[in-house]
Amino acid sequence: MKTINFHFFRNTILAAAAIGASVSLTHAEPSHGIAMYGEPALPPDFVSLPHVNPDAPKGGEIVFAEAGSYDSIHPLIRKGSAPWQLRFMLFESLMGRSWDEPFTLYGVLAESIDTDDSRSWVEFTLREEAKFSDGSPVTVEDVMWSYETVGTLGHPRYQGAWKKVAGMEQTGPRSVKFTFNTEDRELALLLGMRPILKKAQWEGRDFDTSGIDLIPIGSSPYMIGEFEPGRYLTLKRNPDYWGKDVPFMRGQANLDEIRFDYYGDGDVTFEAFKAGEANTFRETNARKWATQFDFPAVQSGDIVLSDIPHQRPTGIKGYVMNTRRPVFQDIRVRDALIQAFNYEFLNQSLYGGAQKRIQSYFHNSVLGMAPDTPAEGRVRDFLMQYDDLPDGALEGYALPVSDGTERNRKGLRRAMALMEEAGWTVQDGVMKNTNGDAFTFDILLKNGATETRQTIDIYIEALKRMGITPSVTSVDSAQYKERTNAFDFDMVYYWRGLSLSPGNEQRLYWGSGSADQEGSRNWMGVQSAAIDGLIDTMLNATSQDDFRAATKALDRVLTASRFVIPLGYSDLSHIAHSKQLKYPEKIQMYGDYLGFQPETWWYEE
Repeated sequence: MKTINFHFFRNTILAAAAIGASVSLTHAEPSHGIAMYGEPALPPDFVSLPHVNPDAPKGGEIVFAEAGSYDSIHPLIRKGSAPWQLRFMLFESLMGRSWDEPFTLYGVLAESIDTDDSRSWVEFTLREEAKFSDGSPVTVEDVMWSYETVGTLGHPRYQGAWKKVAGMEQTGPRSVKFTFNTEDRELALLLGMRPILKKAQWEGRDFDTSGIDLIPIGSSPYMIGEFEPGRYLTLKRNPDYWGKDVPFMRGQANLDEIRFDYYGDGDVTFEAFKAGEANTFRETNARKWATQFDFPAVQSGDIVLSDIPHQRPTGIKGYVMNTRRPVFQDIRVRDALIQAFNYEFLNQSLYGGAQKRIQSYFHNSVLGMAPDTPAEGRVRDFLMQYDDLPDGALEGYALPVSDGTERNRKGLRRAMALMEEAGWTVQDGVMKNTNGDAFTFDILLKNGATETRQTIDIYIEALKRMGITPSVTSVDSAQYKERTNAFDFDMVYYWRGLSLSPGNEQRLYWGSGSADQEGSRNWMGVQSAAIDGLIDTMLNATSQDDFRAATKALDRVLTASRFVIPLGYSDLSHIAHSKQLKYPEKIQMYGDYLGFQPETWWYEE
């Protein structure tokens, strides 16, 4: 591993000052929390988060049935396939996110946070009692090492913010200060949410090597217990967890053991749950939820069916077209493939008509565009700054709606007309261009994705009527991750959850800088001046009104660019679970999302 130099000169603050007169030397006193806009809702002496049960008993276990496998327990790097839950369950950060407030943080490892009015720097002070699971103290040295190591050798999701740090310095026995080289008001919050590792554990080891030989040490309530790749992994609650009385953590981490059992595919996981091998199961298929959850354990009351409401954006879920491929670079072709996708028939066939269609990336929230309506006010002002807008961004864009029958004549006619405009016509029953080349592409799927395969089978039948016959390739979880990291696909299932406080992650999702960065979330390969500019406007907004207007403008450009064939959503999550597993009466505004299960659940006989 490379040698890391932690000494940063104090005069690096001059680099941040050079970004312009917006940098202010004034700042408030250190605080227990920070919000993107305004002040945190909870006072300094809050007892617990509002969406937890502070008196929840400790004990019991929760067992998940998971499809797929893993070959690494190092979740902070791009290499290997680690259980996704480890990133959130093994390590703590200086601050923790309250999922019942849009982008508000409260102290976890840090007892306070301080910043100036323009947020050109941020300073954290560690809690004196903070300890790793092996009992050793969490020090400023651990924090500084973690930030630079994860920021340079970790997964790309951590690297963008680190590049904006001009200086890092220890300012007291338990304090560390970061100075920024970029005007970005979100950075003060982002820097509070980085995983903190034990520096001494990694001395003489390569941080960016995946595997199962080294069990990472964190400060969280859970430690890795017994595990066997391909079969299971357990997390054990640390009985000596240092932070049990920290207000942010009170009422969380109630379960003694969290176990993940791995199976071949989604159908097998459901059967395992029905057989009692798991005691909780999330169901995303509304029809299946309505028709197949009447087995004996449900009838007896041993299994409880819970509907969890949410108020979060839909995000974007569907089939993304990789515009790095020549076949998808023409927006008319992408539009044609959206027109040919018969969502209404699919919704009725697979979900009993129970789902609603995702209309835009921030649909179902105050940040989403109004479909098929022209842009107005500040939204229009922001859009008018760019000359690379797709058709529909200004005047309005809405997804096609079929008559619900399998034939979808109107949609297919429109799709054929768009393909012809783009230079493709049916010749001898096959869609070809003027050179006689057939129009075709490959759809990459993950083994065991039964519901996804059913959707694709319906779609392929529709495309065949246009003279298009895509191929379908199914691979295991490891190959799927490797290929999507390298953008080695034409079309693939795509799901990006979005929050009510979008920020720098938007650059990783669809910023030009991430288009050629392997491992980024920009699977569609978009490079757009409008998208980049609107992300900047959103990040640097100083008022809630400008923030919302910039996000709505971004939503318009993303949606009208026709990168994704959207699927459906529900504003309810469906969880079946044993009657011993309980959750708080007050549901956080994000519903069944990060920080809900298993963090706030408990076991009670």
